Amino acid sequence: MKLVFFDIECAGVHKTYAKICAFGYIVCDENFNILEKEDILINPRGRFELTDRKGEKGIVLPYEYGDFKKQPPFPKVYDKIKKLLEDRDSIVLGHAVLNDVKYLNLETKRFNLPSFKFEFADSQLIFMTLKNDFSHQFGLEHIAAELGVDFTPHRAVDDAYATMRVVEAMCATKDCHYPELASILGFSNGKIENYSITRPQSKGFKKYKSDVRAAKEQRSKCRIKFYNNLSRKRVKKGVLNGKVFNFSRAIEDDIAISIPLVDAIYERGGKYIQKVEECQVFVKPDGDVTDRAKKAEKYGKEIMLLDELRGLLNG
Repeated sequence: MKLVFFDIECAGVHKTYAKICAFGYIVCDENFNILEKEDILINPRGRFELTDRKGEKGIVLPYEYGDFKKQPPFPKVYDKIKKLLEDRDSIVLGHAVLNDVKYLNLETKRFNLPSFKFEFADSQLIFMTLKNDFSHQFGLEHIAAELGVDFTPHRAVDDAYATMRVVEAMCATKDCHYPELASILGFSNGKIENYSITRPQSKGFKKYKSDVRAAKEQRSKCRIKFYNNLSRKRVKKGVLNGKVFNFSRAIEDDIAISIPLVDAIYERGGKYIQKVEECQVFVKPDGDVTDRAKKAEKYGKEIMLLDELRGLLNG
């Protein structure tokens, strides 16, 4: 069994093309002894567009850009890359590899080439599963730093090498080879075939996604109950007459707290409104730095902590 780690750099990516300019790869045995290592430079057949849609946040590739024009275009290296990735005796891995597989897909379509057909694993998802933390994506530099791996970012072959060392370090934590690590984590490969791509999965990630969906559905149900209760309210006279309130989303969604608070506000002559920009008083829990809280500060609203509102209502 061999392991193939690869990484791709592009001169520019669009929904209809990915101008691949570098394909770096490492082939190693199951003990992570390197058998092959190469950085294949490719003429992207187009100008470099290394910025986001606003023309900002551009990355700088550690290459001499003029050298790319001297290199063969993607169709000339396609067979070599295809043979490498479709070797049945190899396991293919990359970091955030779904993007790289999409780039290969776009380039085969761009140059009217047959689709790739291989399975692939993602070191990013493996790391997230190992940590049981799916709250955000972990960049290769972050993981490499945590695991003590040094490399030059955005040089394709160095990214591939760092990915290999990251996977090696993760295997070491379980004292096993990669196939065993994948089995322990309940990891399943992604696949590309006939220009169709399925993403890698893990049992932990599936559970996380299921929990997120369930929590979202619960928040939606709570919000419906909150606003149904609000629609039945009528303003009365009281000490809060003329005061218009709005809550942070965290308070709104906790109907065990929000509904009694709104009831108390209306009993005392106050009012609740759905739009933060139209309220007078914005109520939030201590430490809330969400977008709604920032918007309240931007509009100059009176900011009141949840405990302060409780004290006001009890007083």
